[in-house]
Amino acid sequence: MFDDQLLSEIRNRFHHVDHCPYQGPRIFFENAGGSLTLKSVVEVNAHLSSIPDNQGRDNPASHELVRIINKAREDMKTFFGVKEGLVFTGESGTELLFRLVRAAILGSPAGGNVVGSTLEHPATASARVRWCPVAGKENISIAHDKDQAMVTAQDYAAQVTEDTRVATIIQTSPVTGMAVDVAAVAKAIRERAPECFIIVDSIQHAAHGVMDMEACGVDACALAGYKVFSRHNYGVAWVSPRLSTLPHEKLDGTADDFWELGTRDTGAFATFSEVVNYLDWLGSQLGDEPDRRRRLEQAGRAMAAQEAYLVDVAINGADGQTGIRDLPGAYIVGGPDNPHREGLVSYAFSHLLSADVVRELNDRGIRTHVRKADYFSGNILDPLGMDSCIRTSFCHYNSKEEILALLKALGEITQH
Repeated sequence: MFDDQLLSEIRNRFHHVDHCPYQGPRIFFENAGGSLTLKSVVEVNAHLSSIPDNQGRDNPASHELVRIINKAREDMKTFFGVKEGLVFTGESGTELLFRLVRAAILGSPAGGNVVGSTLEHPATASARVRWCPVAGKENISIAHDKDQAMVTAQDYAAQVTEDTRVATIIQTSPVTGMAVDVAAVAKAIRERAPECFIIVDSIQHAAHGVMDMEACGVDACALAGYKVFSRHNYGVAWVSPRLSTLPHEKLDGTADDFWELGTRDTGAFATFSEVVNYLDWLGSQLGDEPDRRRRLEQAGRAMAAQEAYLVDVAINGADGQTGIRDLPGAYIVGGPDNPHREGLVSYAFSHLLSADVVRELNDRGIRTHVRKADYFSGNILDPLGMDSCIRTSFCHYNSKEEILALLKALGEITQH
C-alpha cells in the first residue's frame, strides 16, 4: 500500500481525480471504462495538436516530430517488455486486435483450427467468428468456468491440437477483472502447436500490472491509450518478427512489416511516452533501480499490490464498514475469494436493480458502471442467469477512504 505522501503525489499527476467538471465532487470507480488522464498527456497533446508540420519533411519541426515518434517506439517496446518485433499505433485497441487476428488467421497455413475462450472481449472473439469461415479454419471457443470467471492453461491444453494455427487470449476481463496466466496458457499451446500464432488482448491489464510479452512467449498484443492513463483515439500494438511479415493491408511499395496506414498522429506517440515517463517516475519512488525497464516493473508490481489492497477492503470491509460480500443480497461475480482479480469487483444485489444502484451511487458522487448482458458482457452474465451487474473498478491512484465511502453508500442503499 502506498503511503499518504506518495499517494498524494500520484494523484496530483492526474486530471479530475476527485472532481468531475460536469458534476462536481466525485469518486472515480469507472477505471475499467477508461482511466484518469495524466496532466502531462493533456499538455503534450495540446502542444502537438497545434503544430501544422507533417512528418518526413526536411525542416526543423518535421525532424522533431520524427524524433518524438522514434523515441516513443522505444518507449513502447520498453513498456511491452520486448527487444524485437514491431510496435505501431492504430485507431483503437479493438481495431488493432481485429487486424492482428485477421492477419494471423488468413496468413497461417491452410486448414487447422483457431482457439480462444468465451471469456474474451468481442475484439478477438468477433474476429475469430468473422475470419475463420473465410479461411476454412475451425473456430474453437473454450468455455470458461462461469463461477470463477476464469480460463486456465489446462482448459486450453484440452482443446489445442497440432493443427492449431492461431490462439487468442484475454489477459484480464473488463467485466470481472479476472486475470489469465498468459505465460502458462502460451506454454500449454506451444507444447501442442509450437508454430501457433498467439495474440493477447492486454487492453484491460495494461494499467494494472507488469507487461512482459517476451517472457510470456506470445506473438502479438494490443492495448488502448485511454485505458492506460492517456487519451482516446489510439491503440498500440506489438507484433513478433514472424507475425509482422504475414500478409496484411499495407501501402504498395512499403516494407513487408509496415502496418500503419496513412500518417499517424504524433500526439499518440508522444502521449504514450508520457505514460512510460510516469511509470518510470513511480518506479523511481519505490527503489534505486538504475535500469528503466526494471523501474517500470517495480511500478507495475506496486500498482498491482495497491489495487489488491483496495479490492480486499471493498470485498471484506474495514474500519467498521461492511464489505460487499456481507451486504444484504450480495452476489460477487467470480466469487469473493478469487485471487486472480485485478482492481475490479462486479456484483449484484438480489433485491435491487443494478442500474438503480449505479444511479444512486452516482447521485452521491460515486462513479461506477452497470454492465448488461449484451454483446460486451453477455458471455459472462448469461451463463450466470444475470441480466446485469454493478462494475466497480479501481486503479492505483484510488484511496482506502474512497473505498470506505463506497461501502458506506452501498450499506445505506441496500437497506432500502
